[in-house]
Amino acid sequence: MTEELPVHRRRRPGQWVLTLVVVLLAASLVQSLITNPRFGWGTVGVWLFSRTVMTGLLTTLELTAAAMAIGLVLGVALALMRLSDNSVARAVSWAYIWLFRGTPLLVQLLFWGFISALYPTLSLHLPLLPAIGGVPANSVITTFAAALLGLGLNEAAYLAEIIRAGIVSVDPGQLEAADALGLSRARTLRRIVLPQAMRVIIPPVGNETISMLKTTSLVSVLAYAELLYSVQIVYARTYQTIPLLIVASIWYLAVTTLLNIGQHYLERHFAKGASR
Repeated sequence: MTEELPVHRRRRPGQWVLTLVVVLLAASLVQSLITNPRFGWGTVGVWLFSRTVMTGLLTTLELTAAAMAIGLVLGVALALMRLSDNSVARAVSWAYIWLFRGTPLLVQLLFWGFISALYPTLSLHLPLLPAIGGVPANSVITTFAAALLGLGLNEAAYLAEIIRAGIVSVDPGQLEAADALGLSRARTLRRIVLPQAMRVIIPPVGNETISMLKTTSLVSVLAYAELLYSVQIVYARTYQTIPLLIVASIWYLAVTTLLNIGQHYLERHFAKGASR
């Protein structure tokens, strides 16, 4: 009989040292959060569920959903144009993506916010024909419209590339088989390509949605009363800057956590059968 050799667990002194350092730092942070009165946890509790903050949170959620809807619809169209055999469609899609990805979102928001400085009235001008209409720009491009256009049109440029990558990831043999069966291109896209492409599309789109929720804070430069601007109005009056910023951060963290959970289940749903 062969003698069994004793098994010795490998010692990892570095791991224990790192664990100790992390525990000490975490304990120090928790102590600071509890004992430092400047955090103003009492003020946080007062304003966390206040009407002003809840209204700003609802506005942020509405703006996020609307901007992502615009981005998805336009992004699908741009992605299909990039993959089209039509050179004009490809050029238009490329130019759009180049423009909106190449300029800062904050600059785009400001352009939409001050659009009346460029076009005081909005009308349709066709060559050799008189102008049609003539509506004051400020009555059409309101603060909400400027925020929505800035966020939605910018997001479409990023989603277009994400969707295009998902479509390209589908095996070309699937398209050949659908063509052999006589399926139209629209039906092939809807029934064959997109369901398979969703495995690639969902994770980055989920990340973009979470990013959009936080990016809505940029529209505060337009004085639009989303979550961040709402707390800014409060601390401008009460001078409780840090507690109110903590209130905003708590709500951003809460909503992003819910979005992360939703993204996880969506990814798991569309990943079914991927490893078979």
